[in-house]
Amino acid sequence: MIPNIIAPTPGYTPGLGRLVCMLTHVRHTLLSAVGGLSPAEFDHLHDPESNSIGALLAHAAAVEHWFQILTFEGYEPSDDDIADRLPALDLGERGRREIRGRELLFYLDELSRTRQTTLASLAKQDDQWLESKLAAKPDWNAHWAWFHVIEDEIGHCAQIRWLRARLPQNPGASAS
Repeated sequence: MIPNIIAPTPGYTPGLGRLVCMLTHVRHTLLSAVGGLSPAEFDHLHDPESNSIGALLAHAAAVEHWFQILTFEGYEPSDDDIADRLPALDLGERGRREIRGRELLFYLDELSRTRQTTLASLAKQDDQWLESKLAAKPDWNAHWAWFHVIEDEIGHCAQIRWLRARLPQNPGASAS
């Protein structure tokens, strides 16, 4: 169980440690929302315009990767930089078509690999970096960028919970 305390995390400067604490809590919440789902449930579309639970999980990893490039590498990623993640980043029709047939382990591995990169990169930074403006987006600082990653994941976790509560009893027989 993760304690309900936002506090510095060992191995990080105080501000970054609090950010890591929040990233950890949000990810724990996201993962607890999807435990035990089948590939058919990950693929289920509530309606023709909705995103699947699997696409929303892939989106969380893609957003985090996009912000890694923006904040750690110092430039706004082009479509070429993130070509393999575009269906998940953009969601919509392409995501509905291409993000299908995956087991929970696939999503867990992708989320874990992405988060490990984030945590290793954050450990190399300090609180001054966290408050610094981004070269590619001078009206943003790194703190806001990572807050947005958290905000995005929280929002999609709520969508996932909503979708999960509305899964049909036999999602393989649905119109997904």
